[in-house]
Amino acid sequence: MLFLVEPAGDRGAAAARHHAKDTSMKSSRSYPFVRTRALLVAMAACAAAPVLAQPTPPQQPAVTVTASATATIANDRLQAWLRAEAENASAGTAASQVNATIGKALAEAKAHPSIKVATAGYSTQQISDKVRAQRWRVVQTISLESSDFASAAALISRLQDEQGLLLSGMSFSLADKTRRDAEDSVTQQAIKAWQARAQQAAQGLGFASWRPGHVTVQTSEPGRVLPMMRAQALSGPSGGTPVAMESGTTEVTVTVSGETLLEQSRTPTR
Repeated sequence: MLFLVEPAGDRGAAAARHHAKDTSMKSSRSYPFVRTRALLVAMAACAAAPVLAQPTPPQQPAVTVTASATATIANDRLQAWLRAEAENASAGTAASQVNATIGKALAEAKAHPSIKVATAGYSTQQISDKVRAQRWRVVQTISLESSDFASAAALISRLQDEQGLLLSGMSFSLADKTRRDAEDSVTQQAIKAWQARAQQAAQGLGFASWRPGHVTVQTSEPGRVLPMMRAQALSGPSGGTPVAMESGTTEVTVTVSGETLLEQSRTPTR
């Protein structure tokens, strides 16, 4: 049997060398991790750094200008509403009377190519009061539309005199094409007026030139056509005399409003 005796000092040195070797190996293995973490920390610091604010460019001077133009146009569309009414103790009988009256009125109106006719409403109502027995009232309305005022007036009178219809109301307005044509013309006038006013504003404020910014063009909305209620007084007398009427006029207005961007300040003269 062989025993190897090693001095204590040698064992300490060997242990130190072994520890140093282990430390070196651990350091070499952890170095990539340390370098990666340092890189991430640097990137985070760059991302967290405040961004320097960019200087705001000076705002361009501007002035808001508004101009409008208006044209008065003769109305060329007639709309009329006529109704048939019937009252009876039987709702079915009242409805039959109204249906027959409206059927004849539609047939007569359709004989006029220049007049558009359509049914506009139908109602059935139970009526009860102290004076008369309980009964049913049935009402149906038709609408007429035309640009031929003379033919429309003659038809309205005949429907009242011969068919017993009642005139609920009548209104005059611009036909769709007439309004569009008028708006196109008035729009050009309004734009020219806006440009002239923008030029005056720029010169008055001491600027040699200008250019348009955000500009809006608005047209006047056509008035809502409503029947004139309780207009039976417009009915022609017995004998078919046409209803007297006056079409009147409608104003078409276009408004232009927007920014005038001012450029090149004028050099004051000496």
